[in-house]
Amino acid sequence: MTTTEHGAQELAGKRALVTGGSRGIGAAVVRQLLAAGAEVVATARSATGTVPEGATFVAADVRTAAGTRALADAARETLGGVDILVHNAGGARPHPGSADIPDQEWQDALDLNLLASVRLDALLTPGMREQGSGAIVHVSSAAVPTPVAPFLHYTAAKAALENYSRGLALELAPSGVRVNIVTPGRTATPGGEATREEWARLAGAPEPGDTAVSAVPLGRDGLPDDIANAVLFLVSERASWLTGSGLVVDGGEFHR
Repeated sequence: MTTTEHGAQELAGKRALVTGGSRGIGAAVVRQLLAAGAEVVATARSATGTVPEGATFVAADVRTAAGTRALADAARETLGGVDILVHNAGGARPHPGSADIPDQEWQDALDLNLLASVRLDALLTPGMREQGSGAIVHVSSAAVPTPVAPFLHYTAAKAALENYSRGLALELAPSGVRVNIVTPGRTATPGGEATREEWARLAGAPEPGDTAVSAVPLGRDGLPDDIANAVLFLVSERASWLTGSGLVVDGGEFHR
């Protein structure tokens, strides 16, 4: 590899779309893509947090088919096409138990954590196939292998996302389009902190993370840039022989 290929401009000329890109992990991904030379569209329902300077922000609700269509159109119009697609948008509210999760929240969890990716991929991969290249990363969750009742709607949707991702990777590989998964562990983000606080309130117990850090072999929460580093690797040419893979970034907590 040359210095340029591994240097600050290794993604020069690439066009990227990042969902959930206005804060936390998504914003870190946007910053790193920009630093690597990519042109980036970041999207969220609203510009909460700080959208990294240099990115184009598009407000969109990816929970709906109409929202994903509008986003795909805006990304193509802004960028002229998409080479890199990072699905980071996700989340769900905890409940005391699985029976307390309303039907609508099951549907919302599926729409945001699974179908948003399915729909947007379907709209943008034809262009990738036509150009013979592309890199897609779906952000999952380290909670998938150890689901708990308050978040079953979330982890079930993310488990489905992982299954879908591996199938899509096989389908698109002959066209030169790669699909991989990044699985974050406990990460210090505004959304993650709010969810953990809500979980603790429902349980009437100390915040679950009070003892969680001690269970992480590397001894700390992850940072958004820790996850973004993994995403950047997977969309770069350094990962050109990786597709259908899952990269767990959790400080060693689950990936043993």
